[in-house]
Amino acid sequence: MITEGLAWLIIALPIAAMLVNGVLVRAFVGSNSKYAGYITVAAIGGSFVLSLMTLATVMSDGPLHVDTHDWITIGGLNLTFGLMVDQLTSIMLVVVSGVSLLVQIYGQAYMHGDKSYTRYFTYMALFTASMLGLVLSGNLIQIFVFWELVGVSSYLLIGFWMDRPTAAAAAKKAFLMTRFGDFGFLLGILYLYSQNSSYMDISTLYHEIEAGHIAVGVATWVSLGLLAGAIGKSAQFPLHNWLPDAMEGPTSVSALIHSATMVTAGVFLVARFFPLFEHSDAMTLVALVGGFTAVFAATMGLVANDIKRVLAYSTVSQLGYMMLALGVGAYAPAIFHLFTHAFFKAALFLGAGSVHHASGTFNMNYMGGLKKHMPRTYWGMVIASLSLAGLFPFSGFWSKDEILGHAAHVGTTTGNIVLALGLIAALMTAFYMFRAVFLTFHGEWKGGGEQEIEDAEKAGEPLPVGSAHSHFGESPWLMVGPIMLLAVLAIGIGFFSNPLVDIGGIDKHAFAHYVTHNHEVFPTSEAAKHAGSSPELNVPIAVISTVLAIAGIGLAYLMYIKGSISPQAMGARFQPLYNLMFRKYYFDEMYENVVVRKGFYKYVADALRWFDEHWIDNANVHLSNWVSRIGKSGALVQNGQTQTYAVGMVVGVVAVVAAFLLWG
Repeated sequence: MITEGLAWLIIALPIAAMLVNGVLVRAFVGSNSKYAGYITVAAIGGSFVLSLMTLATVMSDGPLHVDTHDWITIGGLNLTFGLMVDQLTSIMLVVVSGVSLLVQIYGQAYMHGDKSYTRYFTYMALFTASMLGLVLSGNLIQIFVFWELVGVSSYLLIGFWMDRPTAAAAAKKAFLMTRFGDFGFLLGILYLYSQNSSYMDISTLYHEIEAGHIAVGVATWVSLGLLAGAIGKSAQFPLHNWLPDAMEGPTSVSALIHSATMVTAGVFLVARFFPLFEHSDAMTLVALVGGFTAVFAATMGLVANDIKRVLAYSTVSQLGYMMLALGVGAYAPAIFHLFTHAFFKAALFLGAGSVHHASGTFNMNYMGGLKKHMPRTYWGMVIASLSLAGLFPFSGFWSKDEILGHAAHVGTTTGNIVLALGLIAALMTAFYMFRAVFLTFHGEWKGGGEQEIEDAEKAGEPLPVGSAHSHFGESPWLMVGPIMLLAVLAIGIGFFSNPLVDIGGIDKHAFAHYVTHNHEVFPTSEAAKHAGSSPELNVPIAVISTVLAIAGIGLAYLMYIKGSISPQAMGARFQPLYNLMFRKYYFDEMYENVVVRKGFYKYVADALRWFDEHWIDNANVHLSNWVSRIGKSGALVQNGQTQTYAVGMVVGVVAVVAAFLLWG
């Protein structure tokens, strides 16, 4: 049985680990103390146990009702804080704490020997605490505070190896680009607060929407602000291109960012305020942004050579699936896909880190033949890739096909558009994932770290970051164990958490019924049904998506195993298109050169510089000039001639009389 105190402890344990590691361990034991890892694992393990207790409590008794507490009271400003422990919260708590726990266990081996080992686990504890606080928040202001803490944590972890210029640049890029979305989020909060300060409480907001006290126009503007924040955090188009560069941090950080924390915060935000979005006119925009991003990001994954970047583009694409699901009203399928995606995506990133541990590189052009040396990592990544590709009976099949089936069931123009986009993305996803598997594990070894360094030296290019001497062999069990456990979950958790039929003690569509059995979010059974509480498998859509996934895998096999289709010949035939995707549609160049240098620096910043130099810095000079001119003008009147004074008096009297007659 979970209580309010224990719920607060879910956040407090990782915060305590952060303080102990950052203040005590680093100062008195050392910057690379193994105790930092033990403390963080123990704290997040405790949060995971409490999260499971929360899930069990909500499943048996329904949402936990927690009193709000006064936070800030100044004049008419009265802000409260508290917890919201409902079905969505309980699912997110298990995902965040569970995946984070496995990542921390993995990190003990992956970060072994790093000089900043203690700092790493300090930041990871803060990162986990921030995300747990975000999903537990019952107040919009409180959400924004933890939202920004998630952003700060990601900045610290992406730029963890701060001596690398690429890591420092990636951290700044992630921080600044997400700020644009956060600015929209803040505007949405301020506008909602201007309507009624009590709307900051999420439960109150739900009730006011149900009662019809919030106008559609207000809901739309607030939803657009929240959507801007979600687009930034979840790396949706057009704020998508920070996420691939975020791979500069440790791979275990990437695994946590992409599976359970930062990028899922955007999807969670839309899901948390789903009643507001449904009441607004913004749902179509949410669906179209998600559908377009799903395909757009997948195209870049087709040609990426860095295995972590392939997975990064995959994350952006899969988040697009979740957003399009929310946009067509498929609340339950969206949360279900978020749930399953966390496990197989974490397995893939941890597998990529295991591969790097052996090969010394993330560049797939310098890999190959690792299957026989790393069988456990290989099978873990194959299973996770099959799940991501959406093949039966793996977890990704059940969640992704529910999204596509719901889009088909909607029957609107928007639903048909995003359905087509989702099917195209399914084909691409299967191709680029098995392209990565075949290049990494099959064929012959191509040199790894040493060959990569040699080629860079011959070309006169900077040495690749992270290259090292390769040493064939399976990674330590602290790394392989979490991969294998996540791979097992990627096989069966999709079906067994949301089965098509009753299985023992698990009811049919248990997951969907659970997340929609929330009367504050879905006050009527009809609303819950529309959001996906009683989904049925759409067999034609499932067959089509499966055929497309198999076709994608088959094409990758023909190109990278059989050699029937030459990748080089294909690249030459479609060279302009290949270059466009490889250069990421030139968005980096557009933002850096056009928007920042030519737009901001040349016009905005230059105009501000001119104003500062000519007016702010010379304000005293201008003031003295004005006073001097006024004084000289006054001196011309004070000439000592009686007739001049008389004329002045007459003009003054006439002016006073005229004013009296006109305005009196």
